[in-house]
Amino acid sequence: MGPFFQQLGRGLRAAGHAVFKVNFNGGDRAYWRLPNGIDYRGTLSEWPDAFADLLQHHQITDVMLFGDCRDHHISALKVCRERGVSAWVFEEGYIRPDWVTMELGGVNGHSDLPRDPQFYRDRAAALPPAPEHRKVPSSFRRRASEGFFYNAADVLTRWRYPGWHTHRPWHPLVEGMGWARKLSQSKKRREQAAALIARLLDRDEAYFLFPLQLDSDAQIRLHSPFAGVKEALKVVLESFAKHAPAHSRLLVKEHPLDNGVRNWELETSDLAARFGIAERVDYLAWGDIETISERALGMVTINSTSGTLALAMGVPVVALGTAIYDLPDLTCQTGLDRFWNEAPPPDGETFAAFRRVLIDCCLIPGGFFSDEALNKVVAHAIARFDGRQLQSE
Repeated sequence: MGPFFQQLGRGLRAAGHAVFKVNFNGGDRAYWRLPNGIDYRGTLSEWPDAFADLLQHHQITDVMLFGDCRDHHISALKVCRERGVSAWVFEEGYIRPDWVTMELGGVNGHSDLPRDPQFYRDRAAALPPAPEHRKVPSSFRRRASEGFFYNAADVLTRWRYPGWHTHRPWHPLVEGMGWARKLSQSKKRREQAAALIARLLDRDEAYFLFPLQLDSDAQIRLHSPFAGVKEALKVVLESFAKHAPAHSRLLVKEHPLDNGVRNWELETSDLAARFGIAERVDYLAWGDIETISERALGMVTINSTSGTLALAMGVPVVALGTAIYDLPDLTCQTGLDRFWNEAPPPDGETFAAFRRVLIDCCLIPGGFFSDEALNKVVAHAIARFDGRQLQSE
């Protein structure tokens, strides 16, 4: 996540904590320019024992990492549980935009948060009003440039880290070619997307929304019944063809960070033609998800945090995987086939309680891709780690 951990480490050191950082590749090392960087050059099979030795040697009390589904992180969290070491897991926020998840033990499908809506209503009733929350800027250009720098540093230093292997299914050079092709077509795709959005909104067409997730997303592989996006796409389109109202449309939206290695627009059109609904399915390669979510009849998601965006707008949601927000009174509990005709709107009071509890226990304001957003999330992360609460936003 770019310089996030470097800035977090600097802030923790300033607060009096001893901080160590494990670098698994050249990208990690390039973004850690502080003392106590530890280059791990061994294999994945050797990592649990090496990590346990590291914890003991440096008398580590807490571990911080981003995401809990990468291979090295799964092993590290297991060692932490066995040794009673607190593990703080960061992730892009359960509620977006402008929030970051910081949760003890695990996130999403590994979270310890209950799946009982009454728990959230009862706990929220005992909490004070949520602090004021303001949006923070986020730059896609910055995100892309930081990703490019990280991957370049990784590829150019593979010789130094012989045991390293990435959790992503593609070599960085393959991803780079996908991004280059996607960016070369960006003007045309944006114009087509703008025309599609205008048509849907101007004609007030009835549509359901299916925002795609990244094919490399561990949330799909580990916390859903699907092996990847294509399998989920097939299930959703087939169900729509068989059960959705004849007057409705399905809008499939590309993930903004999809690398372009696979042509999801072609995959969508091929499946739509197979199921006889080619004239009722649209593909959106670009666009503001807030605008199109607000007008949707409902949102189908695997376990994307886009689901909470829809719930906040009062839009019905069905989750096909394990999602923290997949609760009675919030999402459809009767399955995808019935969702098209019986999509229940979320209960606003329950969602407000759910949101309030998340803010109290595992959300901090800020983000990763602007200086303002990064400064905010680092300040709040250190405060939460130290058991403090910042009052001002």
